[in-house]
Amino acid sequence: MSFEDLGLQDRLMRAIDAQGYTKTTPIQAKTIPLILEGRDVLAGAQTGTGKTAAFTLPLLQLLSEAPLQKRRLPRALIITPTRELAAQIGESVANYGEFLSLRHTVVFGGVGFNPQADLLRRGIDILVATPGRLLDHAGQRTVDLSQVEILVLDEADRMLDMGFIHDIRKVLALLPKQRQNLLFSATYSDDIKRLADGLLNNPISVEVARRNTTAEKVNQTVHLVNRGRKRELLSHLINLGDWQQVLVFMRTKHGANRLVEQLARDDISSAAIHGNKSQGARTAALANFKSGKVRVLVATDIAARGLDIDRLPHVVNYELPNVPEDYVHRIGRTGRAGEEGDALSLVSSEEFKFLRDIERLLKRKLPRISVLGFEFSEKEEPPLKQPYRQAKRPNNDRNHHQSRTQQRGANGEDKPTGQPRRRPRRTKSSAATR
Repeated sequence: MSFEDLGLQDRLMRAIDAQGYTKTTPIQAKTIPLILEGRDVLAGAQTGTGKTAAFTLPLLQLLSEAPLQKRRLPRALIITPTRELAAQIGESVANYGEFLSLRHTVVFGGVGFNPQADLLRRGIDILVATPGRLLDHAGQRTVDLSQVEILVLDEADRMLDMGFIHDIRKVLALLPKQRQNLLFSATYSDDIKRLADGLLNNPISVEVARRNTTAEKVNQTVHLVNRGRKRELLSHLINLGDWQQVLVFMRTKHGANRLVEQLARDDISSAAIHGNKSQGARTAALANFKSGKVRVLVATDIAARGLDIDRLPHVVNYELPNVPEDYVHRIGRTGRAGEEGDALSLVSSEEFKFLRDIERLLKRKLPRISVLGFEFSEKEEPPLKQPYRQAKRPNNDRNHHQSRTQQRGANGEDKPTGQPRRRPRRTKSSAATR
């Protein structure tokens, strides 16, 4: 279906044409007419299917058709779990709304609070935010959410996994009861359905992919390799195939930094992106990767969702995730919107259990490939100092809260505080006891 068939206004069509798009994706074709009708929507689609445009385009049309308010309070609120995804949604709003008179801004942690507050006070129509920083602004009364007409929860399943359910409930309490609600999710789980039951009003459900499926045009392979030779094999594959753009996933921030240093010794330009990096460093690393200044972007699972890289050809699982659903989100960075891509996993013996769990989720066995000179050998596998442990999903609100507290540094979102934290004053008595 073409965008012209959806009844979008001329100013939006000009912006769509400027982006080079002509045909809709299935999620766009199904959801845009429903949103334009004012319906609540529960939409499930795998990553890379065009979900952002599916809610951004009709949202812009609905707001532009109504008269602008004299006091520009946010009329649409888009909540997303990570800073990177918030920035990219803001970019989409800017691109598609280029010929409209609507204002928008993006707020997230890791950057200055006051410049965001100044933009909010000047008046906006669309607000894109992460939960923690949004509650910071609400607590400081720099944002008024009483006029929100459209609420979008994007990557809702990721927000549940990251323990944001309490923040979401706090935000909902600040919104008017009469509003249009749109819930978008990469996976369409039972937890999402329960959230939707309490949020959406007589919603239309749209699902364009089976639960926890991977993109059809992603070629998935497994390289069995001894743990001590992973880096050597990765460099060999990059050089042999002349790969110019590779997204590599690690389990830990320390491991990501170490791999960047090792790749540099192999004359392969790379950068790391994870929760310990400042927002400026993360933004610069992603920009350099997109522009080709660095060939390899090494990331922890903070980047499994939200990274929107056109025609990314290669994703490498240097270490398998211990939660099988995260494998789906990782490799969803390639093979997006009908493009082909390769996802390969470097698997050593201690990760065999994780591989079995992933294959059980996918309901198929992934093909094994052996590279000459890097064949796996049980005799050469060194013992682990600390064995990997299988992670468990939080299954109640209390565990969600604990998980959220532990993960704040890793996922790129900030705990709402209202005021900057201060170190406790060191007294003479406390110093004497040290």
